[in-house]
Amino acid sequence: MASLICTLRDHQDDVNWCAFSSKLLATCSGDKTIRIYKSHDFSELPFSPLTGHGYSVHCCCFSPCGQFLTSCSTDATVVVWSMVSGDIEAVLEHPGRSPVRICALSPNSVHLVSGASDGTLALWDFPSKRLSRTGGVSDTTMVACSFSPCSQMFMMGSTYGDLRLWDLDLNHLLAEKNAHDLGVSCCSFSPSILSGSQVVQFRVASCGQDCQLKIWCINKFSFGGFKMVLLHSLSGQTAPVLCCSYSSDGKLLMSGSVDKSVKVYDANTVALLYTLNHHERYVTACAFSPTSPLIATGSMDKTVNIWRLEDGCSGQCGKSLPEESAETPFEGTATVGRSKLLVADWSEADVSEWLFEEGLEGLVEKFKANNIDGTELLSLTKETLASELGIESVGLRSKLLRKVEELKSDSVCSGIPDEFLCPITRELMRDPVIAADGYSYEREAIESWINTKNRSSPMTNLPLLTTLLTPNHTLKMAISRWKTSQ
Repeated sequence: MASLICTLRDHQDDVNWCAFSSKLLATCSGDKTIRIYKSHDFSELPFSPLTGHGYSVHCCCFSPCGQFLTSCSTDATVVVWSMVSGDIEAVLEHPGRSPVRICALSPNSVHLVSGASDGTLALWDFPSKRLSRTGGVSDTTMVACSFSPCSQMFMMGSTYGDLRLWDLDLNHLLAEKNAHDLGVSCCSFSPSILSGSQVVQFRVASCGQDCQLKIWCINKFSFGGFKMVLLHSLSGQTAPVLCCSYSSDGKLLMSGSVDKSVKVYDANTVALLYTLNHHERYVTACAFSPTSPLIATGSMDKTVNIWRLEDGCSGQCGKSLPEESAETPFEGTATVGRSKLLVADWSEADVSEWLFEEGLEGLVEKFKANNIDGTELLSLTKETLASELGIESVGLRSKLLRKVEELKSDSVCSGIPDEFLCPITRELMRDPVIAADGYSYEREAIESWINTKNRSSPMTNLPLLTTLLTPNHTLKMAISRWKTSQ
């Protein structure tokens, strides 16, 4: 069986990536931060969050020993962090200063590769933090990367739908030009290697905008040639598949989708073991713990869910696990239950759960009897509490209303319409302007972007035909009206 054991709610924007080491969990987000948790109780480390990036953080990964974490960002850098102190060990500027969308460390900790939105990739010597080689493919965006378990080659995936295998000299070993229609979103090598007298065989999973999760076989022949064969094409998800990951033993394969679901498969038989349903928006990240039967899934709903996969799935294969299967949460910053982004969207069960957490369990039955959901909760007054719900204690009514006011305040922080956020800073815009690409940005952010001699669009990566910025008065008025209503 599988059980949801906790939900981490610390990020203020989309969760873009999750990664485990033997003792830690790292998550990164559009809020420009990386958060670090202990994987035994999911309490946050004292030096978390890590705040060295200037823009959205797209990917993060641990070194095999767990001593370092690397992260990459729209700010065109890869940052290496110490997991002992949380300090920055190095800042690696990507050639061309293009936004870095993906980074990966080799299993032997010798090499780091980063891929950018202009199609370039950089290979770094990780111990010295020095650039070794550069290469790439023009007119595309590198969005997926995974090293082979032997550390001698890596797979890159692009928005063009290509999967390309590279060696450490940045030579093309093979290319699957149309691996996924409309674009690749993620790829992951299995840690297993099969070898025979004439061939060494690897498995790699990929997923993309075509709603497919695919498993490929890569054969490396003794004479030096390579061949890539599609073994399985899994269509269990009904929308684009955004992330995939193998377990550390190669026995399980997981994927997350725009349809808000997480699928867990037997990697060998491709039998569907579990469908996990708890996120309210797209599932953008997934990772297996290497030391315990835990998985982490991240989403555009700003949360990270932690699931425990138990042994013995007989009779459970393909079982859908809704949010009601959640168990007691760990202590710390992790909570379970309410998965809605706004309090107004809470169900009656969500309200009951919140009452328990706030020490108001004595009101649960009364609220249930009166069908109090999130909308009703926010509209409560002293008069309705006394006359309609029959709560006689003045102190209890005051405590409840104070807690409701805190919820309203939290909703203001987390419920900003996405169109009011600058695509670069992911912060509420004060002076929105329209750039030549047709998108609106905070004036200071897009001016800074252009002044770094980056004349490409932050959203499309295409050249900006002009640097002229036009004030977006309509959007500014809409933001002003929204702030007043809050």
